[in-house]
Amino acid sequence: MTKAVQKITLSPSRDIPFNKLVLSQSNVRRVKAGVSIEQLAESIAQRTLLQSLSVRAVVDADDNETGMFEVPAGGRRYRALELLVKQKRMSKTQAVPCVVREGGIAADDSVAENDERVGLHPLDQFRAFQTLRDLGMTEENIAARHFVNPAIVKQRLRLASVSPKLLEVYAEDGITLEQLMAFSVTADHARQEQVWENVSRSGYDEPYQIRRLLTENTVRGSDRRAQFVGRDAYQQAGGGVLRDLFEHDECGWLQDVVLLDRLVTEKLKAEAEAIAAEGWKWISVAVEFSYGHTQGLRGIEGKPVDPSPEEQATIDALNAEQAKLETDYQDADELPDEIDRRLGEIEAALAAFENRPMHYDPTEIARAGVFISIDSEGRLSVDRGYVRPEDEVPATDCDVGQDAGAFSTEGQEEGTSVQRTVIAVAGGAPDAEEDDEDAARPLPDRLITELTAHRTLALRDALAEHPAIAFQAVLHNFVLTAFYRFASSGSSLEIGLHTPTFPAQAPGLRESASAKAVEARHESWKARLPKGEKDLWDALTALDGAAQASLFAHCASFAVNAVYEPTNRYNQGRFSAHGGRTRLDQANVLARAVGLDMVQAGWRPTVDSYLGRVTKPRILEAIREAKGESSAQLIDHLKKADMAKEAERLLDGSGWLPEPLRLLDPDAAPVGQEREAGPLPEFIADEVDPENARDDDPQRLDAAE
Repeated sequence: MTKAVQKITLSPSRDIPFNKLVLSQSNVRRVKAGVSIEQLAESIAQRTLLQSLSVRAVVDADDNETGMFEVPAGGRRYRALELLVKQKRMSKTQAVPCVVREGGIAADDSVAENDERVGLHPLDQFRAFQTLRDLGMTEENIAARHFVNPAIVKQRLRLASVSPKLLEVYAEDGITLEQLMAFSVTADHARQEQVWENVSRSGYDEPYQIRRLLTENTVRGSDRRAQFVGRDAYQQAGGGVLRDLFEHDECGWLQDVVLLDRLVTEKLKAEAEAIAAEGWKWISVAVEFSYGHTQGLRGIEGKPVDPSPEEQATIDALNAEQAKLETDYQDADELPDEIDRRLGEIEAALAAFENRPMHYDPTEIARAGVFISIDSEGRLSVDRGYVRPEDEVPATDCDVGQDAGAFSTEGQEEGTSVQRTVIAVAGGAPDAEEDDEDAARPLPDRLITELTAHRTLALRDALAEHPAIAFQAVLHNFVLTAFYRFASSGSSLEIGLHTPTFPAQAPGLRESASAKAVEARHESWKARLPKGEKDLWDALTALDGAAQASLFAHCASFAVNAVYEPTNRYNQGRFSAHGGRTRLDQANVLARAVGLDMVQAGWRPTVDSYLGRVTKPRILEAIREAKGESSAQLIDHLKKADMAKEAERLLDGSGWLPEPLRLLDPDAAPVGQEREAGPLPEFIADEVDPENARDDDPQRLDAAE
């Protein structure tokens, strides 16, 4: 016999005056959480009561109803209504919609109402905010009505604008909220979906990896070019900017790189044309010049322009105010904030006056030039007063020529003898993309040259810190030159004093820690030495032994040459294979003596410095050496560009170095061994293009300059 289904009876609803309601002590909510009572009251005032109160009749001792009703479920709503009554925004007798419960336990009703409540899925809230905006509400109005900060509304609206396909994946918990935030950095739905397809298959789906893929063809707002042009000027020219509302994005990412480069070039040329009015013979313009770009040029001396009477009066007044404040507060344990701030302002103003424009001899200006670039902070950098060797003797030809490779130039005006400044804007073609071959090819010659340029600069810095070793290295070179014929032709220390140039400009070389240390040391010594060479001997004599040794080491360090140079197997070139092998062997001896560590010197394996320049097998080999086979297997399925980026992340902080930068074991095979001999290290075992061939010249023992 089938058992009858028991029918349920719902509690009746009725409107009860507010003054007939009392808060029940059976309400289980004791801890404040969520929207405040004040905010809930405002919501009720705007929208009325959206959910009825659950009430029970209050009975007397004889179990008779008293006409009052207690509220065991809905206490926060009751308190919000109570606040509105106190504020006289609602009358005491206002009818309140209620559900009247009979039987059961009041505390059980309170627990059930709170436990069974399910909050909105975040995506529903994102879409709800979007609907409100589509209906005409501003972001500020939405924020005010829902008691959140307007910035939060902007963030949620941005999340709602992500590709619908990805939002559906998020709704099914296939994407985390942090990943969704990363995808919101761009509004390009097709690109979002493409990146998700890639990262979901590869497993490289961390939010930072997603952001990097979505912004890989852009320029950061912190880039020197972006800071130089200014984001407003870039946007006024029609350039788009990506912004991340969830992370510090350093002023966003500029999307139109071609437009940015054009604006940079135009602004630099405009600055160059203004400076050309000063009468310089040439101006070289580039976003960034390579390390040592002024080598071989003579710098001309200028004199600071004297301040005007008004400027001098301001300087005197600032100095007097500074002296008075320092005297008044010399006994104070701590300066008042306003005094400390004022002293800082005075120091900044005086420092600005000290940075005076320079006055140069017009005769020198007519044969000298200027380098114009952008510094690392995005400011214009103007370096005036350099004379090229060919301009030391006044030219007899009226025509002003143009160097090969210059972007633009202006010649002499026709029919006049007025020299026009030659403005050359530097621009080099990018290196040809390497073939992505399966075999682990030897490292390219240019890459080895760049890597060893970094090592040479670091070795110079290290040698200058070891005067005893520097002295021995120079003495060793002198003995080789004096007693062993041709022995010094391949030395790693070229005494002349001749400072070797770098055949290829390595990325980041100019701003490397080694370059900055060498430059700072040089400027420090330059300030201590006399201006004229006739006083140099007496100045050197006045130095104590330690200072002389330190200066000796500094000068000797400039002769270090540990750069790899390609050689022809038939020795038909400027530099023989034997000379290259000897140079690198001696460089290794020197590096071991000074304890050179390229990791401590600041070199890191990045996409630009190494990983993007070698084949996939080379990248995987580096990961295996640094992190093991399991890490290599994580990225072995990626395309080369993605593999290089992931390898940069994996190798960060590992201390891994490519072969040309390692401190080699003295018992290992010589680094520069000739290719046909067989056991050469792999990084120099490839063929070399025999260009610029000429006979080797035996090195002479030149007088130090």
